[in-house]
Amino acid sequence: MTTFVLASASPARLGVLRAAGVDPQVRVSAVDEDALAAVLGPVEPAALVAALARAKALDVAPAWSDAVVVGCDSMLHVGGELVGKPHTVEVARKRWAAMAGAAAELLTGHCVLRVRDGQVVGESTAVQTTVVHFARPTSAEVEAYLATGEPLEVAGSFTLDGVGGWFVERIEGDPSSVIGISLPLVRRLLGELGLSVTSFWNT
Repeated sequence: MTTFVLASASPARLGVLRAAGVDPQVRVSAVDEDALAAVLGPVEPAALVAALARAKALDVAPAWSDAVVVGCDSMLHVGGELVGKPHTVEVARKRWAAMAGAAAELLTGHCVLRVRDGQVVGESTAVQTTVVHFARPTSAEVEAYLATGEPLEVAGSFTLDGVGGWFVERIEGDPSSVIGISLPLVRRLLGELGLSVTSFWNT
C-alpha cells in the first residue's frame, strides 16, 4: 500500500490533513530554509517557495519504497518583501508594524513526489497564493500576541487557525493554504501523478 508522507514538522499542516481524513507518516526534512534561500539568491517569490517545498520532499524521499511525499513551504509577500519565520520577538514586532491594516500575499509552495524503491518516479509542483487582509491590532494586542510565542516560528508572523486569527480581517483564496497546505491543490497534484486523494482517506 502506498504511504502518504508529510515532509514537514508543522503541526498545523498535520492538523489540516488529519481533519480532512488523511493520517500521514511525518518525516521532518533536514533542509535549512534560510541557507537554501541564500544559495538560490534573488528569485521570484513563487519560484522560491516552490524550490524550498521541492527540496524538503526530495530530502526525505529516499527512505520510502512505495509512497507519495508532500513537501510545503510558506512565505508572506508584504511591502515588496518576502518573509518567512521571524524567529525573534524583535523581528516579529517589525513585521506586524508593516502588516497592520495591510493586505499581503501568502504563498505556499507544494511539491508531491511519487516514490518507488527510494527513487522519484513522478513529480508535481505548484504554488498557491492567497491574499490576507490584516486588522490593525493595538500595541498592547501586538505585545500580548508576541508574548504567546506563536508568531515566532510561523511564516509571516501570524496564524489563521490560532491566536493570530483574531487579527485577520478576511482572506481571498484558499484558507487551508494559509494554514500551511492547500487541500484542493494537493488533490490536483496527486491527480497529475495518477493518484486519487480518496485512496488515502482513513474513514
